[in-house]
Amino acid sequence: MLQSLLRCTATGAVCLFASAASGAGVETETVSAAELGPAAPTWFVVKAGLGSAYVFDAADGEMIGTLSLTPWTPTLRRHAERGEIYAAETHYARRLDGERTDVLRIYAHATLSPVGEIPVPEKIAALHDHYLAVLEDGRYVTVYNLTPAQSVSVVDVENRRFVGEISTPGCALTLPAGERGFLMICGDGTLQWIGLDESGAEVARVRTDVFFSVEDDPLFDQPTPTTAGWQFLSFGGLTMEAVVEDGQIVIGESWSILGDGDDGWRPGGSQPLAFHASHDLLLVLMHQGGVDTQDEDGTEAWLVDRGSQRRIGRITFEAPASGLLVVEGDEPLLLAGVGGSVHVYEPATGRRVRVVQTGRGGSLLRY
Repeated sequence: MLQSLLRCTATGAVCLFASAASGAGVETETVSAAELGPAAPTWFVVKAGLGSAYVFDAADGEMIGTLSLTPWTPTLRRHAERGEIYAAETHYARRLDGERTDVLRIYAHATLSPVGEIPVPEKIAALHDHYLAVLEDGRYVTVYNLTPAQSVSVVDVENRRFVGEISTPGCALTLPAGERGFLMICGDGTLQWIGLDESGAEVARVRTDVFFSVEDDPLFDQPTPTTAGWQFLSFGGLTMEAVVEDGQIVIGESWSILGDGDDGWRPGGSQPLAFHASHDLLLVLMHQGGVDTQDEDGTEAWLVDRGSQRRIGRITFEAPASGLLVVEGDEPLLLAGVGGSVHVYEPATGRRVRVVQTGRGGSLLRY
């Protein structure tokens, strides 16, 4: 056998290696695909800035699978009841230029492979996590557009059709709220809520009074969902919850996450805020810095009790983190994105339990 391999030429390598494998009694390996079972609450997604999405399990650090998304697809949404995953994608005929096509692509949870797509207007604003939403009724998906005119595309995923486009001048993002509606942050310091009817058409639109200053203390555009609504956070550390009740937006009183002796500390990072539902806690990514440092990575995570409106703990990171995410399981875990890895902590003890080597940085998303 050794002499046969030595006589192998470059053009005959495939045949000789196949012969050698056959002679050794090794069966030819075939390509196969495994199907995923039900998702665990500890699964999360790392979405690289210009690459695919990678699904991991925070409970053991194992990689579950890969979603081959476009470079212009910063987020995704999973519909657990339908066993589907949605991604608003832009495609170019020549990869980076040429004819543009925008679609809401549908992936199967079982295989993480595409199973369909629905054309939408060529206006998708692929900015970050909250430009895509599955509304609470589970039938409609909304996609935020910017051309630079601002609007929202509505897609019926049950009937696989584009419903229509809603003009939303001056307002951005799309945050599910109410049975069939979504909130938006507006540039004049207000919130807007748009409600849809059963056919997916706009049926209601309400606006709050001004409740924050865009000039003096803007809001981060990364609010976190709570059990009732959405928690917002300002650059200066003020926080407030907004909920939709009977078609009206109700904004709770704002309060500061900073206490006595906290001068010089500010929230920041690409994902500065997370919510721990079982203990009604906010987890805030904090750093020491001055005005206009809201993009800096955080050196600590502060645990803030919403009921008492005070900090009850803090976790110091081994290296600065760019974003936070909480996964709720039997033992809730705090995830901190640190370069090409995700550090996993126990919020109750502050202990780091593992480091998940993802090999790439990116946004931390709920699966």
